[in-house]
Amino acid sequence: MEKTRDAAISKLKSSIRKLGSSAENYGDPTLMRFLVARSMDPDKAAKMFVEWRKWRASLVPNGFIAESEVRDELDARKIYLQGLSRDGYPVVIVRASLHYPAKDQLQFKKFVVHLLDKALTSPFGGRVIGNEKLIAILDLQNLAYKNVDSHGIITGFQLVQDYYPERLRKCFIVNMPWFFVSVWKMVSYFLDKATLEKIVIVSDEDGRKSIVKEIGDHVLPEQYGGRAKFIALQDFIPPYND
Repeated sequence: MEKTRDAAISKLKSSIRKLGSSAENYGDPTLMRFLVARSMDPDKAAKMFVEWRKWRASLVPNGFIAESEVRDELDARKIYLQGLSRDGYPVVIVRASLHYPAKDQLQFKKFVVHLLDKALTSPFGGRVIGNEKLIAILDLQNLAYKNVDSHGIITGFQLVQDYYPERLRKCFIVNMPWFFVSVWKMVSYFLDKATLEKIVIVSDEDGRKSIVKEIGDHVLPEQYGGRAKFIALQDFIPPYND
């Protein structure tokens, strides 16, 4: 298995060089994510990797998105970073009722990148989650028509599937109102099969219990069956081990 993996990575690096780019500063775990996302096809994975590098250089030239660049989105306090699940995955909660369609689409895209980068690279308990996946909860409780943002949802998921390959472990959608079903059908049309397979719509008590079982009550707020408090993205302070 290890030899097969090494051979695939070697072919990927060669394909990347043929495209005039380099993978010199990237570790094998990062390269494997691109391979897995493209069914281990080195040429397709190389194309995705090169496009990703160009995208990062254009949107994130400094290597990170500062809070000052996404202040309007942060001030809504609609995103929460709760810590790690039982199995060590960062847990993100989105409360859609606090969201309104963005007037500044560029800032919204930067906000999504700021969120994903912080969730995936923050040090938790003395270690950096640099090659892990995250678990998300999209909470639609109290959602009103004024909060519905199909374009924003599509943008968020497409950024994940196009530029954060194999970073999403699972996304739970909870408290979906009846009128959102048609919206979700439309949104689903723009998502690829691999992304859709990671999305779970929770509609009953058994589903809610499964969330607690998978994630753990130590990071879930009370309304999801846990015992934690909501931690807004900008308030999250990574806990360090002594």
